Amino acid sequence: MTIPRTTKDAEDMVKQVARLLDEDGKAPSLAELADAVDYSPGHLQRVFKQVTGLSPAAFARAIREERAVAALENGARVTDAIYDAGFDSPARFYAAMQRRLGMAPSAWRRGGAGVRIGWTVAESSLGPVLVAATQSGICRVAFGEGEDDLHTRFPNADLVENAVPDDLAKKVVAVIERPSHRADVPLDVGGTPFQRRVWEQLNAIPAGETRSYADIAEAIGNPKASRAVGGANGANPVAVIVPCHRVVAADGTLGGYAYGTKIKAELLRRERA
Repeated sequence: MTIPRTTKDAEDMVKQVARLLDEDGKAPSLAELADAVDYSPGHLQRVFKQVTGLSPAAFARAIREERAVAALENGARVTDAIYDAGFDSPARFYAAMQRRLGMAPSAWRRGGAGVRIGWTVAESSLGPVLVAATQSGICRVAFGEGEDDLHTRFPNADLVENAVPDDLAKKVVAVIERPSHRADVPLDVGGTPFQRRVWEQLNAIPAGETRSYADIAEAIGNPKASRAVGGANGANPVAVIVPCHRVVAADGTLGGYAYGTKIKAELLRRERA
């Protein structure tokens, strides 16, 4: 079996496996993937997860979910989306979508219709912060936003004021006050497979350190994807909980931030204190 001797060896193998997992039809098993790239199954699993942040099986599931979401957003019937996305049964499809979206697949294509989202505006030392959550977890954390902004993001959801459990809102504020603290909160943020890979890398940045878009693109095995990384970083729906404030410009300056560079600078200062 081939043992990678360079980073490029590993990246080439991962790209080949990703292409195999992205093909139409049932995803290959780990053993079949290993045979295709001349690796041992265990070594393939370790290297693939190290580069992408996901196991091959999780990567394949993410691709299926992404296809299903795309189909639903384009108005496809749920039953068509099930099989077109590569799921082998309705039960598996619904389980995956519930886990990912926190809502029924039919509600997804209706802009969140029938989904209950509790929200509150909590006070923090950096100003008011919107905290919103479905029954599955937090779906929005944003400085200076309110109900109108939440309605724009979830136009057909049932928005309920002051319906976020106190302990959940307090945990979010605690992370804002001490952003080096690892948040122990459930999330319901969806995201494409690529976005989730980027967000995983953001969480992997040690508190007090920063990375550029190029650094993150390199870390996920796609060094030419700096611009796409920037888009995924900007799409992060849960400020501070997923620490997009740790991404800076290539020259080391702060760069932009959705809630202003003053808040970004203060979050980084607190992490380094």
